[in-house]
Amino acid sequence: MNNLTQETKLTLLYIFIAFTFSVAMRMIWVYQFNGFEPFMFNGQFMINTNDGYFWAEGARDLLSGSGTNPKAEDFFSTYHQYNDLSPVSRAASQLIAFFVYILPFSFESVILFIPVFLSSLVVVPIILIARSLNNLELGLLAALFASVTWSYYNRTMVGYFDTDMLNIVLPMFLLWSIIWAIKTNEDKYLLIAALDILVYRWWYPQSYSLEFSFFGLILLYTLIWDRKNLYNYKLLGIMMFAMMGLEGYIRTGLVLVSFYIFKQEQFQKYIYHVVVLSVVLFFITGGFDPIWGQLKGYVFKDAVTVGGEGLKLHFYSVMQTVREANHIPFETFANRISGHVITFILSIVGFIYLAYRHKIMLFALPMIGLGFLASVGGLRFTIYAVPILAFGVAFLIVEIARFMPTSKLKYLSIVAFTLAILYPNYKHIEGYKVPTVLNSDEVKSLNRLKNIADREDYVVAWWDYGYPIRYYSDVKTLIDGAKHSGSVNFPVSFMLTNPQQEAVKLARLDVEKTEELFKFRKENREALVNKEIKLFTNVEEITKEYGFGDTNDFLDSLQGDVKLPTKTRDIYFYLPFRMLNIYPTVSKFSNLDLMTGKVKKELLFYVSKNFKQNQNILNLGRGVLFNLQDQTIQIGNQKMPIRRFVTTVYDKDMKLQKDIKTSNFMANISIIYMKNYNTFLVVDEQTYNSTYIQLMALEEYDKELFEPVMLNPHAKIYKLKV
Repeated sequence: MNNLTQETKLTLLYIFIAFTFSVAMRMIWVYQFNGFEPFMFNGQFMINTNDGYFWAEGARDLLSGSGTNPKAEDFFSTYHQYNDLSPVSRAASQLIAFFVYILPFSFESVILFIPVFLSSLVVVPIILIARSLNNLELGLLAALFASVTWSYYNRTMVGYFDTDMLNIVLPMFLLWSIIWAIKTNEDKYLLIAALDILVYRWWYPQSYSLEFSFFGLILLYTLIWDRKNLYNYKLLGIMMFAMMGLEGYIRTGLVLVSFYIFKQEQFQKYIYHVVVLSVVLFFITGGFDPIWGQLKGYVFKDAVTVGGEGLKLHFYSVMQTVREANHIPFETFANRISGHVITFILSIVGFIYLAYRHKIMLFALPMIGLGFLASVGGLRFTIYAVPILAFGVAFLIVEIARFMPTSKLKYLSIVAFTLAILYPNYKHIEGYKVPTVLNSDEVKSLNRLKNIADREDYVVAWWDYGYPIRYYSDVKTLIDGAKHSGSVNFPVSFMLTNPQQEAVKLARLDVEKTEELFKFRKENREALVNKEIKLFTNVEEITKEYGFGDTNDFLDSLQGDVKLPTKTRDIYFYLPFRMLNIYPTVSKFSNLDLMTGKVKKELLFYVSKNFKQNQNILNLGRGVLFNLQDQTIQIGNQKMPIRRFVTTVYDKDMKLQKDIKTSNFMANISIIYMKNYNTFLVVDEQTYNSTYIQLMALEEYDKELFEPVMLNPHAKIYKLKV
């Protein structure tokens, strides 16, 4: 008993040390930016991930809907407008709303710091797994490494308010429960493993792929090495009940019933039947469908998606533009998993050795496999391999120390090797000075808009800004971080990159059609589920309503007189300066022939913030030279005249002043010098006339179509008059 007590005390001590270390490392960002006003709003730092505003919106609506005094209303009383896409039913919003409700801290403080504490819980299952191997020192070192390695830190740092704060913690607890179940064959671990899956699925609905991988590995182990062990089939059965594609409360009931059956001696002869039933129900309820869907989304990516019926329109795939879903170089891959290429290699060697010495660790292979999927699926997956390979390098250190001749050398070697592994990760944390999603001036504009716009109004902006707009302005958006497929991105891309006349018409059409289809789906839900009715994209529906069989013809018709639907709400355009950096990406979604899928002529859009002048030649970088004397521009080997040179500057009253000098009216290229931003733009005529450039960069708005709401150097907000 004394030994057990001592081991428990040591386990708790190591957990405390690792947890404290993890939290302390994440506070470096706060220390670095302490007092930096552009990152602060309402006296607190803002968060630094776009998706965080999605969960924050749901938590705000669960608490009060105002976001200013969330405790003024009854807990979980929902205040949000119909079809605003607020995630009030999602786990992250519900959990954070609960924390805000019970803790004596502001809403902004909770969403800023909660990732620090929840993500640091990963040290608990790591140390508990090591305890099952009778090697607590291994667990302490692995916990220290895993908690601060690049990709885990990046996606769980202070302000990174997203599901990642528990996305590794929960599967690590699941791995711990599986390891203890296999080692001990105790009934309680059947229930713990199933409950782990239920909680994991509640928290992160996309967890099924990893859960299924664990199931498959246990099945393989059972069939090859332990076929006669009835306990393993119980574990497989109860896991399958927890995983199937049914509502959480139904799966919970099935888990409890199966657990009861598995514990009763008279039902032991029916165990195999129960397992077969669980597998059949898993596939019948569509349990495998989302797994295949994820594979198609991240592994078998297409640049252009095609509708299967109707006009068979072609849309640009958003997965081609999401950095975290694209291929990454090997060095980046290794650094994100282990902090350094050498550490990565040692971690692999160490894990192989660990698995050789403790074969039970082979059950961790699904997490390594998912982490290595980053080589084809994108950097977001590297996070899954971090804690497992941390075991690998930690095991090497512990084993090397074991052969030291004295206790002093043993501990010195552990400290030296540990510091060597931690150092590149610390340097990464020190240099990883991630900005907040928006700066304080941008947020002030959006917060003011909340007092101007109605909650049913729409704000047109690119999907990167959808969540922050909804959170701070409490309005609706057409696209956001989750609703951004090629078909919904196309209209917004078209609005931002085409002239104002076409932009406002499509904006009104798309907004009214979006609301109309919300209502239609609600009224015809059963028919849609039974596929008795087929709905197409907004663009296709509008095209056919206006009597066109070719969407290109419909879009061309927007240049003329088009009878618009009755206005039911106002529409605003949010045009931030920071969108300059992604304008080429935005344009890709509408620079496409929807009927054929062919990309149209590539637009010219070049931004230069690093330039230098040598006499009459202005070098804008990357082979772009502007001759101030003869007003010609050289791009690569091609030299051509410019149409106009525009200089913009804000006066002392922060009013934009423009100086437009026309050089050659027949030319196609213009240069815009945005003096206050120290930025040059080189654009073709189509881009120059786009709604974004005209309204954001030049403030040249059609007074019959737009009225300015807020104009400042960081963002421009306009209201449609149609």
